[in-house]
Amino acid sequence: MPGKVRSLALTGIEGYEVTVECDIAGGLPSFDVVGLPDAAVRESRERVRAAMKNCGLAFPARRITVNLAPAGTRKTGSLYDLPILLSILLAQGTLDTLPEDAVFLGELSLFGELRPAEGVLPMATAARDRGLHAFFCPAANAREASLARGLDVYPVENLTALLTHLTGGTALRPAEPWEPEPARVAGPDYADVMGQEQAKRALEVAAAGGHNILLIGPPGAGKSMLTERLPSILPSMTAEEALEVTKIHSVAGLLSPEQPLFTQRPFRAPHHTVSAAGLTGGGSRPRPGEISLAHCGVLFLDELPQFYTDALEALRQPLETGRVTISRVAGTLTYPSRFMLVCAMNPCRCGWYGDPSGRCTCSQKSVETYVSRLSGPLLDRIDIHIEVPAVKYDDLAHRTPSEPSAAIRARVEAARMVQRARFAGTDVTCNAYIPPASMGEVCRMDDDAAAFMRRSFERLGLTARSHDRILRVARTIADLDGAAVIGRRHLAEAVQYRALDRRRV
Repeated sequence: MPGKVRSLALTGIEGYEVTVECDIAGGLPSFDVVGLPDAAVRESRERVRAAMKNCGLAFPARRITVNLAPAGTRKTGSLYDLPILLSILLAQGTLDTLPEDAVFLGELSLFGELRPAEGVLPMATAARDRGLHAFFCPAANAREASLARGLDVYPVENLTALLTHLTGGTALRPAEPWEPEPARVAGPDYADVMGQEQAKRALEVAAAGGHNILLIGPPGAGKSMLTERLPSILPSMTAEEALEVTKIHSVAGLLSPEQPLFTQRPFRAPHHTVSAAGLTGGGSRPRPGEISLAHCGVLFLDELPQFYTDALEALRQPLETGRVTISRVAGTLTYPSRFMLVCAMNPCRCGWYGDPSGRCTCSQKSVETYVSRLSGPLLDRIDIHIEVPAVKYDDLAHRTPSEPSAAIRARVEAARMVQRARFAGTDVTCNAYIPPASMGEVCRMDDDAAAFMRRSFERLGLTARSHDRILRVARTIADLDGAAVIGRRHLAEAVQYRALDRRRV
């Protein structure tokens, strides 16, 4: 009789159900898998055959046809090994039936052990949403799957233990729902940074509102040091953000079995040789790129002008929409990519343009050529441009302790709580994503501030986009100040954070 087993697959970071069907008929022995399988799925024939033999099960010497439905979507990966084997056992009568509300997935070793799979959390969430209750997966993925509350997750070590459970022998026990330990902020602290108070203030504003920021300064000024300490002041993630970030890293195969939930915001720092596909995602099997792996966290691009032009220009749309769509021959996928872009660059090729020491050797044309590697539309999408001068000797010599990250983070958390209350019930998470339709209501200014904004707009030649970004930054500064309405001093500080706009005046 035909055998049917429920399994799952992924499209982007969302799961959908796949039915594995098996038919055993007379004729010359063969084993075919249909339903748009990739190479890894087709190779499951050899793994299934060897696993059955080594577990003492008879492999039928007949014509075996396995179909993965829906047949019109491409199936990838090795997680269909277990459902294919179970469908064969059902078709040849070794198993009588399977639970109606059960779903199975996992890669088999040649000796019947189950190896971990990728993307288990989004698939477990999809199973729960479809009303399924029993989720059989490799034991290494049990903690991850248990994050989808409302499922009975059965950790399977090997095929023998699973078959014993299904035939009424020793039962597998559902895994206990895994609870993460409270997140602890670790890593370097801003107390180590001597001087650079203006840059630290700009990073505090950026962290409080989720704003993009560009640090411009000579070599050794501390741009990388400042940015590496940014995670220590970022606000904690909500439960929804943590699950979404975990889903992306699960699909990318970057989760640890011991710690399957991301509790701290991701910090990604790709090398400047990264390709456009490496940033946005792609490949023959489309995978999340750096901008998606940085979702709800930070994407740090050091030595910004050294990145390939096409890679930088590929950031423009995701910075606006918060998502990236990858179109390849294998299909079209959309990944979330709402990240905080943090960049660092030298002001010129030698790095010392504008320094009081006068050691810059670059001509004016060389400086303009160096900066022109960054397009105006990309710079327009960066809310804060801050100059980071060389550290003064007195700051290094006195070694006065700086404000620790914990104190800065407390202010950032307080500002984010105001924003969460302001945008409750919407998909807006912080001031950086205030929609244009809400700007008038959320970014209200007093009369003095409105007059200042008009003068700044006309003098600096701002675009409509940079105008709105200045208002969003000013709204964040007002939130840090506990003010309901944007005042002139909030707006003045926000305008000061547009260093490249002021340079062009």
